[in-house]
Amino acid sequence: MTHNSEHKIPLWRDDRFWKIVLQVLAAVVAISLVSLLWYNVTVNMQNQGIQFGFGFLKDQASFAIQESPISYNPARDPYRRVLFAGLLNSLRVMVSGIVLTTILGVAMGVASFSGNWLLRKGSQVYVEVVRNIPLLLQLFFWYKVVFLKFPNPSNRIEWLGSIYLSNRGVFLPWFPVNWNFVAWMGVLVGCAIASILLWRWRIQQMLERGQSGRVQLLGLAVLGIAAILIILFGLGWQAPQEIATGTITGGLRLSIEFSALLVGLVVYTGAYIAEIVRAGIQSVSQGQWEAARALGLRPGLTMRLVVFPQALRVMIPLLNSQYMNLAKNSSLAIAIGYADIYSIANTTYNQTGRPVEVMFIIMMTYLIINLAISLSMNGLNKMVQLQER
Repeated sequence: MTHNSEHKIPLWRDDRFWKIVLQVLAAVVAISLVSLLWYNVTVNMQNQGIQFGFGFLKDQASFAIQESPISYNPARDPYRRVLFAGLLNSLRVMVSGIVLTTILGVAMGVASFSGNWLLRKGSQVYVEVVRNIPLLLQLFFWYKVVFLKFPNPSNRIEWLGSIYLSNRGVFLPWFPVNWNFVAWMGVLVGCAIASILLWRWRIQQMLERGQSGRVQLLGLAVLGIAAILIILFGLGWQAPQEIATGTITGGLRLSIEFSALLVGLVVYTGAYIAEIVRAGIQSVSQGQWEAARALGLRPGLTMRLVVFPQALRVMIPLLNSQYMNLAKNSSLAIAIGYADIYSIANTTYNQTGRPVEVMFIIMMTYLIINLAISLSMNGLNKMVQLQER
């Protein structure tokens, strides 16, 4: 007769035991390090007669910033308001940059497969040149060599009578934010939701019932035309107008600092996204290309309907990293004088002598922004993955 105790694994040879022990040890080491750092910080602050706290955010800021999307008066408003203005400035660059860099990166990545020699080589040269030059140097180039060299307002560059470029900024047609704008934007959001539902219904009918999907396609076309008409005529676009020599009002004004930062980030990150798109397209097997050609699809339709949807599943996790890099790289705005959250926080702790609290605010801000980007991209990644039955 064999006893169960004879087959019992000794504790020191049990993998489950050592996994738990190692995790506990790692947690203890991490907590000890954080506690040691916190003790060191608090002792140093006490030696200087400073108590940790965020009460200074209520004090008057007393410093001006170059641009703010909200009203800000340095003679009255506290530090929390100027930091909020910096956060909005950072979000302007991040959101615009993510949209524009996606368009540029996808276009350059697809162009690397073009049969046109000039497009293909141009894409390769762009990627190789931009990726091998530091971003900070590129920002200086766009700011000091390009945008600061724009002519003065009296000799401005004018395009189509509604776009102006001068050393005071870039002026573009834009729409006023009022109740009319909010109402039409609500209609546009409704059109977008209806289009998604209609598209999913079309795919379902085509796959499960073998229907052509033309009825749903007609509905999508109607929604698309309605959206275009709303954008063109419903939002109330206003073109910039010159009311005096060199004085332009109306439309949207982009400062040269914002423009240089945005262009630098878009061009730099777009080169990396182009490589991600190229790698994603190359990951699709050659058999898919040949099958599409055998069905008589043109190269453009092959890319749009067959290759790109499959490549998207490979590209999204890598795009997530690049979008987060763009958000973090926007802190280089301090080098060219753009008032982003880091630049304003830098002035704040110089004035208040509160580096610990201000650095904590900066770290939490970028952490939350990057977590939001990561959650959004993970949701998109889940949507495009193959659903197993």
